[in-house]
Amino acid sequence: MSFVPSLQSVGLFFKRIASMAIALLLTNSLWALPVEAQVIDTQAAPPVAAPTESTVVVPTLEQDPTLEQALTQDLSDQTLTPPNISPSQSSAVTTLAAESFVASAVREVGDAVVRIDTERTVTRNVPDLFYDDPFFRDSFGGRRGGFQSIPQEERLRGQGSGFIISERGDILTNAHVVDGTDQVTVKLKDGRSFEGYVEGIDEITDLAVVRINTAGEGLPVSKLGDSDSVSVGDWAIAVGNPLGLDNTVTLGIVSTLKRSSTAVGIPNKRIDFIQTDAAINPGNSGGPLLNAQGEVIGINTAIRADAMGIGFAIPINKAKSIQASLSRGERIAHPYLGVQIATLTPDMAKMNNEDPNSAIELPETDGVLIVRVLPNTPAAEAGLRRGDVITKVAGVRVKQADQLQSRVDQVKVGDFLKVTLKRCDRTLQLSV
Repeated sequence: MSFVPSLQSVGLFFKRIASMAIALLLTNSLWALPVEAQVIDTQAAPPVAAPTESTVVVPTLEQDPTLEQALTQDLSDQTLTPPNISPSQSSAVTTLAAESFVASAVREVGDAVVRIDTERTVTRNVPDLFYDDPFFRDSFGGRRGGFQSIPQEERLRGQGSGFIISERGDILTNAHVVDGTDQVTVKLKDGRSFEGYVEGIDEITDLAVVRINTAGEGLPVSKLGDSDSVSVGDWAIAVGNPLGLDNTVTLGIVSTLKRSSTAVGIPNKRIDFIQTDAAINPGNSGGPLLNAQGEVIGINTAIRADAMGIGFAIPINKAKSIQASLSRGERIAHPYLGVQIATLTPDMAKMNNEDPNSAIELPETDGVLIVRVLPNTPAAEAGLRRGDVITKVAGVRVKQADQLQSRVDQVKVGDFLKVTLKRCDRTLQLSV
């Protein structure tokens, strides 16, 4: 005899299966609820016997009425205070969640960040089109005369960033942003636009000061920080106008400090950069690099074209040291020796000495090799020669070229610097 289940029994079976599944889901969901939602009134709940190791107890809504109450709480209420947090601490947490430190930092200086539009006239010699045709060139004078290149003027437009550092309208930016320009226009975040005048430029440090005349209108001013107090790993916030996109903010950290301009690939500058992974793009040049407190710690300057996420900023303390002189239109004097140098290692010197075609024999030591001595310079007057290896400056050991440059930058023009060097097998001390 065959057994055919009735629809009623089948429905009752699936109903029980569904009830058990829902009860298990509700029990597991309690782990994802806030602390307040898991608090159940123990006075209202009936006592339940502790389960044994072989017994699994799954409470239902009929057995535990407080479970439904806990599950139906308004979880969107953000003002709930955990049991272990005081009301004052809860207020601080709510304020922190409402605004990030980035927004607070940008608000401190954002209005003082400006866009700088520039125009410059460039004259180029454009060859005559007929001169490129052999028929006309041979028929009308060839190389002895006839057609010549035609001077043609062209207006080039550029864009950069800057930030206001004084109420009278001084703006700090990069020298390469405004160098050689015929017209400078400064646009503020609030929409105001002013004509700018370049007060001073220092190409060695890539810094410049631009002045705007506001006719008495008030200006927001940036708060300058202390770049010497910056540490690797600190927050770095770049603000500027990259690619024509005004008021752009990017976030990163300070990747390293005192990255030499030679290592960056700008040997004609004398700067120890702040390296950051905050996105710096064309148009960001001259904009501020901020710390978490909204203070300017650097001036965004350069990027590596062959890498992503590597940007460089001039330390603000460097700008502070020459900003007043630039505002007065003064030329910045930089100390120099008058030599071309390179880092030397024992392996490099040994390889040179083993070469039978080598012009000079080098001491096999760590130091700074003098590649060339420029005429009529302090180095030439002191008796430095090509092939000398500088090992100490003012009693301090130097092993790399940027270390020597850094020591020279720390002295004043006209001061004497004691240099210890190796020349062949001799050790000499010279005063430069």
